Amino acid sequence: MKNSYDVIIIGAGAAGLFCAFNTANKGKSVLVLDHANKVGKKILMSGGGRCNFTNLNTTADDFVSQNRHFCKSALSQYTAYDFLSLVEKHNIEYVEKSAGQLFCKHSSKDILNMLLNECASAGVKIYKRCEIDKISSKENGFEISSTLGMFVSKCLVIATGGLSIPTLGASGYGYDIASQFKHKVIETSPSLVPFVLKEKNLLRIKDLSGVSLPVEMQIIRGNSELIRDDLLFTHRGLSGPAVLKISMNWHKGEGISINLLPSMDLGEYIETEKEEHGEQLVSTCLSRIIPKRLAIKLCEENFENVRIKHLKKTDIEKLSKRIHSWEIYPESTEGYRTAEVTLGGVSTDQISSKTMQSSNVPDLYFIGEVLDVTGQLGGYNFQWAWSSAWCASEAINKNN
Repeated sequence: MKNSYDVIIIGAGAAGLFCAFNTANKGKSVLVLDHANKVGKKILMSGGGRCNFTNLNTTADDFVSQNRHFCKSALSQYTAYDFLSLVEKHNIEYVEKSAGQLFCKHSSKDILNMLLNECASAGVKIYKRCEIDKISSKENGFEISSTLGMFVSKCLVIATGGLSIPTLGASGYGYDIASQFKHKVIETSPSLVPFVLKEKNLLRIKDLSGVSLPVEMQIIRGNSELIRDDLLFTHRGLSGPAVLKISMNWHKGEGISINLLPSMDLGEYIETEKEEHGEQLVSTCLSRIIPKRLAIKLCEENFENVRIKHLKKTDIEKLSKRIHSWEIYPESTEGYRTAEVTLGGVSTDQISSKTMQSSNVPDLYFIGEVLDVTGQLGGYNFQWAWSSAWCASEAINKNN
């Protein structure tokens, strides 16, 4: 027996659920199919459990894609302020942690519950633990064979996300569907992801796991972007917002230059301290301006038990280079296991930037992370989910 719907959405993540209720609110019958045993797992873990659900300063410049203009239309059609209005309608308390970055004040569950409540009110059906065997394009739509039976629909929306964090159910199924319908898939890679260091470098920082501090960093190549944010030392290498951001543009083999003290000139600071506190140890002097464990580590090789009054000009230069221009060559990233997003995906060449509809197959749509549109750290990827889903929903309701 075939179950017929106006719209079937594959993927019950942020984009899929948002598209579902916005489409159903216009009178369409909507079914969401997902292979996981629980919907919205990635929403729940995002933002440290608080869900950085948007960024008020979102622009197209915050995204990476082979077509950097592709996201402009969707972001203008449904803005961060539009989504914020929905959040406020549901009386969800939120906080702005840094410029434009909005988080739930209490829990990511608030956003997931909002999406599920909207779906319930609109009459959306959500089927979990559904494995899809085959998708076929028919004259009047699509036929889907699955472990839960046969389904048919006029429109099909692919909202399967990317490959990041497979423990939450991520898979490359959306790319398989795209390939089936002759869409090009841009090579994927993990992004917004921590760095893993070589063993010899890990030995040098092994005592620093858990230490965090504000830094400036950039890839050692011409015209690379300067990133300003926090760095976190880990037992495997480097993490923190600064590292996640720079991972968007890093390629294996490239070095990273890190300024561990961007707020002041170390040489000037030491000269002042020599005059006022010349008897203090170099490590003590440094621990006033950087974390103590890091200060001790930086002094181990050449400046252990050395008093600052004994520092020569060449010593200060050596120490300044170590702090202001620390160069590190990551061995790799931690991969999809911990990556927040997937770089690459379904090429935008055959997708309408206004509607997210395929130019290859009528009434086939791709939304969210499955597309070759990847946002920086800070709520941008959620906003892309909302905006692209909104565009698809509007197009479906207008065209059908």
